[in-house]
Amino acid sequence: MQQLYCESCQRFLADRFVVGSCPVEGCGNDTARGDQCDRCGRLLNSTELIDPRCKVCEGIPIVRDTDHLFLELPLLKEQLEKYIDEASATGSWSQNAVRITDAWLKEGLRPRCITRDLKWGVPVPHEKYKDKVFYVWFDAPIGYISITACYTPEWEKWWKNPENVELYQFMGKDNVPFHTVMFPSALLGTGENWTLMKNISVTEYLNYESGKFSKTKGIGVFGNDAKATNIPADVWRYYLLSNRPEVRFRLN
Repeated sequence: MQQLYCESCQRFLADRFVVGSCPVEGCGNDTARGDQCDRCGRLLNSTELIDPRCKVCEGIPIVRDTDHLFLELPLLKEQLEKYIDEASATGSWSQNAVRITDAWLKEGLRPRCITRDLKWGVPVPHEKYKDKVFYVWFDAPIGYISITACYTPEWEKWWKNPENVELYQFMGKDNVPFHTVMFPSALLGTGENWTLMKNISVTEYLNYESGKFSKTKGIGVFGNDAKATNIPADVWRYYLLSNRPEVRFRLN
């Protein structure tokens, strides 16, 4: 596949190491990352960015070929759609979770790259890819299972027992495709009897002055700032719960 490469830094630019303008018509975000646009939520390949630049040196990258591993989503389409239809009908899915997932399916499933040219991360256990690591949103959900296995040798009672266990997940809307499409596909592809997510609660972005809360961009009120005010934690909790977008009634 082709990826952006910074000749000055002598490295491929994965995910947040490259920024540029979002290619989605009407979005207008000129700080979209190499894997996702924070404004419209679209998942991207770095080569789709318009006028990309290296986040480290601000240099203009070139395009180079590199080998990577992919999750073949098209081969899992029938199984995935069956799972989504059943889970969203029998479980509890937020409207935005259903909307985002449906948009992904209507657009058409494509193979998704699950490795990166980075030094930090989980190494790929294969000689050909020894200098690569797994993409964080491929291996992070697997951590839900592995951390349970670290806690108890009987982890399969939770993760391979869909008849008796219901999985609930809570997240911001930008993480929906990783949990309703990519993670279930990875589990379905093994052919084993995994406990798949049945219930999902998804929140919209919480805005603060110049945009949505963002640790990366330093937008928002963070834990150390809140603590310094000496305002009790319950007051902060009440404000966030009462001010979140989900409590605003709309006819649609």
